[in-house]
Amino acid sequence: MARRTGEETRALLLRVGMQMLLERGVAAGVQHIRLQEVLRRAGLTTGAAYRLWADQSDYQRDLAVAMVRLRIRSDPAEYPRAAIEDLVAAAADGDEVIRTAAAAHVQSITLDTDDPTHDLDAQQFLVTLALRAAAETWPELQEATRERRQGSTAAFAQFYLWLMEAYGVRLRSPLTIEGFTELLAAMSEGFALRAIEGTPHPTVAASASDEFPEGAWTLLGLGVRALVYGLMVPVETDERDCESGGSSGVE
Repeated sequence: MARRTGEETRALLLRVGMQMLLERGVAAGVQHIRLQEVLRRAGLTTGAAYRLWADQSDYQRDLAVAMVRLRIRSDPAEYPRAAIEDLVAAAADGDEVIRTAAAAHVQSITLDTDDPTHDLDAQQFLVTLALRAAAETWPELQEATRERRQGSTAAFAQFYLWLMEAYGVRLRSPLTIEGFTELLAAMSEGFALRAIEGTPHPTVAASASDEFPEGAWTLLGLGVRALVYGLMVPVETDERDCESGGSSGVE
């Protein structure tokens, strides 16, 4: 059997540490992932680790960075997009699209479902969010956090542009799609922090006589609806033709 290189050993120990983080959940934190325990699980000796890291703190810093950079799903917007693709294709009412997408996002960070893959995704997101909240601990973690946020912003900006094109709306000047995406991210991540606390997501049941569209709404959904109605306006037909070059797709 070929001997592992230092880089292969490093990757193995970080992989084992990330698995332990996912098993133990948000409350564990990297400070509770002990290098000796990681080595035992990996079947390696102490010397294998201390040729790579000066001490346990060095390992925990690299573990935090690796966890923040990990993406189990390549597209951060996959959950809400999958939930509403059929609705958009059928030209469903915009309120129904907003309600369904927001509910899907809330579900995506909900643990204790019957789907182990879903729970792993949710656990990874919540652990990563907790690490990002403590990014000032290490400059390397701050950089990884910025990279992750930029990737998520780009993915969700494309998702929102797709929806805006489908429903013929634009942002009010001078708001940009990046700004709108950051605004929604701050709101949704705020609710995710409440999930870390163990606080259930609030819901509102609207009846036909209420001032919101009838049905069960997540509070996130109502917040998104308020932002959409307040920050977007219809695109005039001639303006849409000019912007799209006569096509209905997003360039």
